[in-house]
Amino acid sequence: MNALWFYAIAFAVIWIMAFFFRDKLKIDIQGPIIMRKTQKMKGFIDRTAQRHTRLWRWMLNLGIPITFLAMFAIVFILIQSLETLFVAPQVTLIIPGVDLPGSPFTVPLGYGILGLATVMIVHEFGHGILARVEGVEIKSIGVLLVAILPGAFVEPDEEQIQKIKRIPRLRILAAGSFFNLGLALIAFLVFTGITGFAFPATFQDEGIVIASVVPGSPAEGILEEGMILESINGYSISNATNFQEAIETLEAGQEATIVTSGGTFNLRLGQNPNNESAPYIGIRSTSNQIIKEDVAATYGETLPWAWLYLAYVFYWISILNLGVGMFNLLPIKPLDGGLMLEELLKFKLSDNQARPLLFSVSLVLASIVIISIIYGLGRSIMLLL
Repeated sequence: MNALWFYAIAFAVIWIMAFFFRDKLKIDIQGPIIMRKTQKMKGFIDRTAQRHTRLWRWMLNLGIPITFLAMFAIVFILIQSLETLFVAPQVTLIIPGVDLPGSPFTVPLGYGILGLATVMIVHEFGHGILARVEGVEIKSIGVLLVAILPGAFVEPDEEQIQKIKRIPRLRILAAGSFFNLGLALIAFLVFTGITGFAFPATFQDEGIVIASVVPGSPAEGILEEGMILESINGYSISNATNFQEAIETLEAGQEATIVTSGGTFNLRLGQNPNNESAPYIGIRSTSNQIIKEDVAATYGETLPWAWLYLAYVFYWISILNLGVGMFNLLPIKPLDGGLMLEELLKFKLSDNQARPLLFSVSLVLASIVIISIIYGLGRSIMLLL
């Protein structure tokens, strides 16, 4: 099913159920926001915080400088993106299952939803655990939906947070993204272990397969997902290197003959959305992996594929936790990064000096993000028309 239809149906079902069962399910509807608060899981957060209080404080004492370094890194990357802002925007919305022309990558629907769920759970539990470590009460835990964008939250007592010292406040603020970065690292190590040890023992590469076809591209309606590429204009393709070499022989606007496992197709190449001088087919490709004969003889043709699915799960958990965790560290208030920068500025500056400075930084960076997203989405929509 088309991912946009999935979101449309899910949106309609959730909002209808929320409206008709809002009293029974204790759902709060405020304009475009659906929210459900609960007291459940508070006990789990309390127990987790109390069992390892020293460990959490030690980790976040390390986490504060790490998250500030990550903040400076994401600001540098965002400023660097200005060079290609109106050619290939680097900031985009993550919509699992939706492939946008010009986007550097697409997030698969199932893996994306699972990955984003880990992002929200780990982030909010991080804030909650450190809040309890510092003696701050948690008023409620809940989930919300802003139009079609899901979220989760842990609501600490803000008045108590303002009464504790600055370092404990920084630990609470840094915890969410620090937990995201930690999970990203762990997931990446697991992914590396699977691809570095299990893959070579289980699979062998046989050519390049079309992973997906970009909507609105020259390949749409001609090539299909799952086809194995054999040659382009007579240039044989057996691996990723051959494929890249074949692409480099092409020019935008020329006719290309593409031989696949599903037949031979002719299509006129377009212009790459991110580089008008480069040719564009409009496919996303990956190595075509098959199970080794001895492995298939021992474990069958189905079970070994679990390694592939498991690798994808940890890959997208790593990528999404890293991306969202870093984004949340942008010094833009009310993001965690903005609140952290405010605390840092107040070490040396008065409120009257810190607030205007933070406002200026937030305004500049938020403008870059908003322009990037609006321009990127607008360009993608135009390419689809």
